[in-house]
Amino acid sequence: MNIAPTGETLGATITGIDLGQPLSAADFASILRALGGYGVLCFPDQTFDAPELKDFASRFGSLQVLRSGQDKTGIPEVSILSNIRRNGELIGVPDAGQSWHTDMTYNRVVGYVNVLKAFEVPQRNGQPLGATEFTNTAAAYDDLPDDLKTRLAHATATHDLNYYWENMRREKASPRAPLTPAERAAHPPSVHPVFLTHPVSGRKVIYVNPGFTERINDVPESESDAMLAQLIEHVLRPEYRYVHRWSVGDVLIWDHLSTWHNAVADYGPDEPRLMKRCQVMADRIFDPDFVKHALAHAA
Repeated sequence: MNIAPTGETLGATITGIDLGQPLSAADFASILRALGGYGVLCFPDQTFDAPELKDFASRFGSLQVLRSGQDKTGIPEVSILSNIRRNGELIGVPDAGQSWHTDMTYNRVVGYVNVLKAFEVPQRNGQPLGATEFTNTAAAYDDLPDDLKTRLAHATATHDLNYYWENMRREKASPRAPLTPAERAAHPPSVHPVFLTHPVSGRKVIYVNPGFTERINDVPESESDAMLAQLIEHVLRPEYRYVHRWSVGDVLIWDHLSTWHNAVADYGPDEPRLMKRCQVMADRIFDPDFVKHALAHAA
């Protein structure tokens, strides 16, 4: 296995390993450590499908079952992101991720890892479309003014799925239906620290995002709005940004704790895009024994 950093603020490419096969403890340790260090990992030329995707992703934690876009192979932990229609119906979720956010911060147990595999990548004039952009929330924290770090050191923020959902419907003209009362009750707002300590890298990260964070708590609403705007503008500065341009067979893993992401919607309905995805919960990664045991096998 070879790990080649991109040399940018995020990202590394890992070759010489088939993720469709069971990982050794040493290989998993190397991947876990690389993910903590680089935030986004690309494994090109992978040939497996949904069952192996689920098996690989589950090494990092429990998998979320999403409300829509499930893979039709009967694996509810694998969902489809696609603009493709079959028999007149979309076979996946066409607009997922098309705004800056980090996944599952609306949950009490937040998200840790996203694992996507590219099956079809839109092309135009020989160039891939539908890139995924990232921004580095650990590097952004390092550069925050000291007075803001101190002011927000113990602050919390409220995250809400419905806040994001309605923004997508209103601002992005998403065709998704409103959340039902039952769905809203199943996903009530959650509260998390504004700054987290990453359990693998040990670095501080900015843990608010434009998608799900509704407000910073314990300050007046107007002050919360100004603080959130300041943090969001800071994290989205160009020096913290990284772009992944997809190829068929890419498996991309990214760390929700230390990145935000945005799916670039620069392709049309006649330019097919098909990804399969697993969402990994942070139900193990904050357990020091899990991290210590996993990393103990690193070469």
